Amino acid sequence: MANHRPLHLYEGREGEDLAAWLRDHPEVKVICRDRSSGYAEGARIGAPQAEQVADRYHLWANLGQAVEKTVNGHRSRLAEPPSEPADTPDEPQVVQLPTELKIVTRLREQHAAAHELWQQGMSKAGIGRKLGLHQATVRKLVNAPSADDVVAKSLQRALVVDPYVGYLHRRWNEGVRNATQLYHEIQEQGYPGGELAVQRHLRQYRTGRGHAPDPGPKPPSVREVTSWIMTHPEHLRDEDAGKLHRLRERDPELDRLTLHVRKFAVMMTARHGDRLEDWITEVERDSLAPLAGFARNLRRDFDAVRNGLSLPHSSGAVEGNINRLKMLKRQMFGRASLDLLRKRVLLAR
Repeated sequence: MANHRPLHLYEGREGEDLAAWLRDHPEVKVICRDRSSGYAEGARIGAPQAEQVADRYHLWANLGQAVEKTVNGHRSRLAEPPSEPADTPDEPQVVQLPTELKIVTRLREQHAAAHELWQQGMSKAGIGRKLGLHQATVRKLVNAPSADDVVAKSLQRALVVDPYVGYLHRRWNEGVRNATQLYHEIQEQGYPGGELAVQRHLRQYRTGRGHAPDPGPKPPSVREVTSWIMTHPEHLRDEDAGKLHRLRERDPELDRLTLHVRKFAVMMTARHGDRLEDWITEVERDSLAPLAGFARNLRRDFDAVRNGLSLPHSSGAVEGNINRLKMLKRQMFGRASLDLLRKRVLLAR
């Protein structure tokens, strides 16, 4: 950590291997590590005199995963409410879109069937055999409290034509119904897809007569919202900041989630590890299950996490050398002996 250069490369990746190496090096005073429980135990056994420091990068990455899981449970609430349509009696009748995608209908039926069997006392493995579903799919269906939680992701599935839907809608209402012509028009605007995707999108307008339905604003994706929450407010674009502000006004739980994340960010960047206990307690009392799980996990590794949020040590130099190590292994097609790999790691400049 002092000179940003690796000192040794030992064989093994278990906690016992680390403990064995540390016993031979009692001079070690600080151990920077990721969130692995195996390495935590190995460091405790092999170097009880050393302070363990949980890396801030991994803490932030783990927090981001918890935030994404929380936002994922709110997918159905991400869309902004539609504006009130203008009262125009002379407007041609709007085309009615197909009621539901086939995949959405199938997921709803599977969710209902899985929950019925689960309530009857059947195991998840038995449900999978009866419905012909993979165990992971059954687990996802049973753990979802409602069918909307299962189908929301399918409803938000991004299509290559999505950024051009507004233009296609306007041109259709102007009377242009030729898919090939519309395809060439959006191609000039940068559309990267093929004509077939345009035809599929327009097909829903051809099921009736009159104007195409106004698609309205597309809801943000789970990853977009997660990115807004995890970004410093001063670094957000004005447009994204406005969207996040409106989302927080509509959804109190996402508002509280954003506040928890920002408190953690201040604690991490300003080295306020002394606030960790209060932050964990506050999150555990909230109703945000994925974030509460992250907080409980911090409590299991409390001392190292508090050190990571208080001390200047970081594993950044280690992560860079890990990337370099992977590059060296690829250069030798993964067939180099440990002795040769160790020499290249330690001696190469």
